[in-house]
Amino acid sequence: MATARTANPTSVMGLNKPANGQLKGQPKPANLQSIPSAAAQQPAGPQKGSSIPQSSGGIKFGDDWKKCLQLPPKDTRMKTSDVTSTKGNEFEDYCLKRELLMGIFEMGWEKPSPVQEESIPIALSGRDILARAKNGTGKSGAYLIPLLERIDLKKDHIQAIVMVPTRELALQMSQISIQLSKHLGGVKVMATTGGTNLRDDIMRLDETVHVIIATPGRILDLVKKGVAKVDKTQMMVMDEADKLLSQDFVILIEEIISFLPKDRQILLYSATFPVSVQKFMAKHLKKPYEINLMEELTQKVHCLNTLFSRLQINQSIIFCNSTQRVELLAKKITQLGYSCFYIHAKMMQEYRNRVFHDFRNGLCRNLVCTDLFTRGIDIQAVNVVINFDFPKSAETYLHRIGRSGRFGHLGLAINLITSEDRFNLKGIEEQLVTDIKPIPSSIDKSLYVAEFHSVDPDDDGGDGEAKQKELGAA
Repeated sequence: MATARTANPTSVMGLNKPANGQLKGQPKPANLQSIPSAAAQQPAGPQKGSSIPQSSGGIKFGDDWKKCLQLPPKDTRMKTSDVTSTKGNEFEDYCLKRELLMGIFEMGWEKPSPVQEESIPIALSGRDILARAKNGTGKSGAYLIPLLERIDLKKDHIQAIVMVPTRELALQMSQISIQLSKHLGGVKVMATTGGTNLRDDIMRLDETVHVIIATPGRILDLVKKGVAKVDKTQMMVMDEADKLLSQDFVILIEEIISFLPKDRQILLYSATFPVSVQKFMAKHLKKPYEINLMEELTQKVHCLNTLFSRLQINQSIIFCNSTQRVELLAKKITQLGYSCFYIHAKMMQEYRNRVFHDFRNGLCRNLVCTDLFTRGIDIQAVNVVINFDFPKSAETYLHRIGRSGRFGHLGLAINLITSEDRFNLKGIEEQLVTDIKPIPSSIDKSLYVAEFHSVDPDDDGGDGEAKQKELGAA
């Protein structure tokens, strides 16, 4: 089944859990991303006047080279556990070139993050990698550091390709590569993307290029023209692999791989692992080392974030299987910047009454709850129901999805499904003689969005099950 792709949640610190279940998020901040200029395609050599020695070789005992580094201001902001929960390793532990270490420290990277700890030694060994990690946790360093370490400056051909889905990400990764390698003394990095002058790229490839960071369509065009020769390329990285292996890109990726040598190394990094990634792994990766730093809750929150951005939600009810999950999810949704209430059986009755009253009056768009909220609750504005945790019985499933599509309106029911849910999913489909379809790339609004009209007060609206469009995401 298809998995909804997600953006990186925005962390908001200092939220306290109120007893009344009413959490309201702050306005979602704009995603500010600096885009390097076209000059990022040119390699950055050692800075003039730098007192840093440019000699090759590893770190020597007693060397005081760190004192000469031009370090950025120390980042004193609070960091989340997905970056700080490390094994205590240092970058020096990986026997990297001194010059690469200089670039790492001058980037402000003090110690490897969890995904870097897992990835760097394995990538250096030449083994394929399939890594699942959240955006913003150091994925770029996890593959760029071993990639640059393995570049042989004595060879003048393309030694590594980094595939990314967008021009902005390509330029950003090329800039990071240039900064990391500025003391290595001659690593040539090139960014090439669609929408730019093809002739400039062809002229650039007349010179030595060691690393290409590209979008699929442009690099395939250059390869087919015989300009980008990749028959000796030993490493290919796919960042945001879930997007690169979607229907938009997968055919291009397959064709690019056909030009690479058979003994190449492939590194996949993705926040989610849809079926497309699994199929690609089985076909092209050789006994990959799997890294999973995305707990099930975090991955589902990513899916939820994407759904919120894509759906036209009047109001939504989101079901969890336990009171602990309800409160945790409500906090996560609030951290994403969305208003959210929660309700469960362990709350005092007066608080539950207040939450229900305020939600029904439209003071909040999203409500997270347990099955306490599945029967006899009629809220006209609710047009989306999400089973964050998939139910275990057909009866519970029917009552849950019946919360949308009330009073003759259309409704949408979405299920976030893990591999552990597959047996319950199959059983419920068989019992209800229904087919819960994978989430499509775009959902027709006519399936669940309808303009409000006057409601007959004598019409109880039925259970609403007949008006559901049922979808599942794995």
